[in-house]
Amino acid sequence: MELGIGIGWRPEIADAVEGLADLDWVEVVAENVCPGHLPDSLTRLRSRGVGIVPHGVSLGLGGADRPSAQRLAALAERAEALGSPLVTEHIAFVRAGGELTASPQLEAGHLLPVPRTWDALAVLCENVRIAQDSLPVPLALENIAALFSWPDEELSEGRFLAELVERTGVRLLIDVANLHTNHVNRGEDPAKALDELPVEAIAYVHVAGGVERDGVWHDTHSHPVTEPVLAVLRELRSRVDPPGVLLERDDDFPPAAELAGELRVIRETVRLGAGAPVTAAAGPALTRAGTASGTGTASGAVRANDRATVADATSGADATSGADAASGTGEPATADRTAVRERLGIAQAAMLSSLVAGTPAPEGFDRRRLRTQSRALIAKRASVVARIAPELPGILGDGYRPAFVAYAKSRPMRSGYRRDALDFAERLLIAGQPADERARRRLTRWWEERVAPQPPRRTTRIVRAARAALVRR
Repeated sequence: MELGIGIGWRPEIADAVEGLADLDWVEVVAENVCPGHLPDSLTRLRSRGVGIVPHGVSLGLGGADRPSAQRLAALAERAEALGSPLVTEHIAFVRAGGELTASPQLEAGHLLPVPRTWDALAVLCENVRIAQDSLPVPLALENIAALFSWPDEELSEGRFLAELVERTGVRLLIDVANLHTNHVNRGEDPAKALDELPVEAIAYVHVAGGVERDGVWHDTHSHPVTEPVLAVLRELRSRVDPPGVLLERDDDFPPAAELAGELRVIRETVRLGAGAPVTAAAGPALTRAGTASGTGTASGAVRANDRATVADATSGADATSGADAASGTGEPATADRTAVRERLGIAQAAMLSSLVAGTPAPEGFDRRRLRTQSRALIAKRASVVARIAPELPGILGDGYRPAFVAYAKSRPMRSGYRRDALDFAERLLIAGQPADERARRRLTRWWEERVAPQPPRRTTRIVRAARAALVRR
């Protein structure tokens, strides 16, 4: 399935995307398109023969719960409406808690890393199989960027991805910017990851920009692609000719000429990458892990040896590990699957609660990194809410962001960004804010038009406060 060179389609750059020469395909955020009312720009691109791939962000296949049948049906509907050759999602979790853990469900509003453990892998594989059975086209999964690591991980990123592919047959969407991010933030060698993963399973590649601040790489998708990211793309290209490469840009969109220039650089990098060495000027040194074949891809013999090692490691595991020692694969036995999901769910809920609800960081995590991630989640919430509800910063002016940060520090998102915007406005009105009477009337009208005839009465506020206090306990 050859895709070629593409770009992420966004409404803000729809005209620029249509004007790009030699554009082979585009990727759209699946949740942002309605199958019955496709944007005219996408319809025109389709009529020109430009391929369209829906890219999901809300399934949370790495979460402890089984994937939502409703979300899977929505993704399938978009794939059919767009005539897509495949759909893509992420190896991540986006929510935690709920029935499985007998705790309130928390929404991250962001893609968070799954622990690279055999338990988490087993849950992910089962969730992927459920998704594959529900979708009309092949599924590819993307490696994500992360600011922090889970304690006591058992697998490298490359081996985790290789096991996932072997057990499920899923395709891979390799984001080279995310490999670079994990190199800076977690000390992981991109070349080693590329050596360990099955490059023949790659469906396509993401390239995106970011920025480094205080030793932390932020995968912003709002900055130009940097040379270190292109260096990782060259590393990948030296191993395989990817079926497709796509430029992602989600914010601070540059002029059309700059987008076209970035695409030209990516196209040249792919064209020349097979023979172009990575120079010292390309950024942090990229060292290759040894391989049996010398081609940069892990051979079948090496993978077989890895699996034998895994079998040896798990054969003596006790019952709490959930490992099926007879199979030697690290898959949990059927009777243990619920227990494995519960363990993973509790761990994910505790970690997410520390990020979005202000609870203490779980044992073993880098607390400084979790605080950085927590601040990043709040900043993202504030930015997304401002984008989908621009009236709020319009009403509150310079006071919008500090007010939202104060609101979000201990109030997790309940069910998406639109609900978050309404909850934020309600909280301000309950507190008698903003102080300016005219602005408060405008905010009240905005809230009334979307939720109810009037802000909640005193009795309702007291009940809600009591419920919130119980939840915090």
